[in-house]
Amino acid sequence: MTKNRRAGRIYLKVDGVRYDAKGSFSYNLGAPKRTAIVGADKVHGFSEEVQVPYIEGEITDSPDFDLRKFTEIDGATITLELGNGKVISLREAWYAAEGKGETKEANIEVRFEGLDAEEVR
Repeated sequence: MTKNRRAGRIYLKVDGVRYDAKGSFSYNLGAPKRTAIVGADKVHGFSEEVQVPYIEGEITDSPDFDLRKFTEIDGATITLELGNGKVISLREAWYAAEGKGETKEANIEVRFEGLDAEEVR
């Protein structure tokens, strides 16, 4: 880990197996989403809505990559290591994307949703 790097290299692992991460990834730790409750006279407070923790982005296809098997992932631990040294861990996760691949850049869309997520470092 470098002291000043904030972004750049990322690593995606599924149950400890590293995949060729590509481009930009996004994640959500599943904290409740708060929405203001606005009355005619003032703000009354807020409501909370549950959000699904997820990690999503793209990986690069390879000759030995089995997309069908990948789409069947369930109960996995997904880790996303960020350029700034943080590690996002998604537990009890399942594959939640379409299972779509693209030929121009050998992209495979990935989205994992799970029961719990946290910043490990």
